[in-house]
Amino acid sequence: MLYNKLNRKVSIQKITLLAFMTALCQVSRQLFQFLPNIQPVTVILIILTLTLGVNDTLIVAVLSIILSNVTLGMGVWTIAQIVSFCGVVLVTGLIIKPFFNKIPFVFMLCYAGFTGYLYGFLISLIQAPFFGIQNFWIYYASGIPFDTLHAIGNSGFYLVLAPVLFPLLEKFLNKYYKNEQ
Repeated sequence: MLYNKLNRKVSIQKITLLAFMTALCQVSRQLFQFLPNIQPVTVILIILTLTLGVNDTLIVAVLSIILSNVTLGMGVWTIAQIVSFCGVVLVTGLIIKPFFNKIPFVFMLCYAGFTGYLYGFLISLIQAPFFGIQNFWIYYASGIPFDTLHAIGNSGFYLVLAPVLFPLLEKFLNKYYKNEQ
C-alpha cells in the first residue's frame, strides 16, 4: 500500500480520515447495541489495519471504545475492551497483513470470524482478575456462545464491508498521497 510508506506524516487528510473512521466505529457500535456481541467494529479495525497499518488503527480502536463507552457505560471493562481490540489489531498487522495480497477472500471471512473468538479470549483473560474469578476456563467457556455470535457477525460484516471499504480507502489514500512519494 502506498500509504504505509508515508505513515509517519501527519496531515489534515490523515486526521480527518482517522476521525471519520473513529466516528464510523462509534456510531456502528451504538447502532447495533441491541444485538449481543454483533457489531462491525472488529471488521472495520481489521480493514483499517490492512490498509492504514497498525499505528493508525490503534488510535481509531482506542478512541472509538472510549467515545462509545461514554454513552454505553464506562467501567473497568473499558480497559479490557481497548486491550482486546488492540490485540486483534496487532495480530492482524503482524500475521495477516504481510500475506494479505495472497490470502483468498474466503480465508479472510474465516479470519474475521476467528477474531470474534480471539477478542472473547483476550477480554476474558483481562477481566477475570479484575472480577476475582478463580477459574478462568469456566469463565471463558461461559462466554463462548457470545463469542460465537461475535464471530458470525464479524464474518457477515466482512462479507458486506470489505468490498465497500477497501476500494473507498484505496481511493482516498491514492488521491491524497500519490504525489508525496
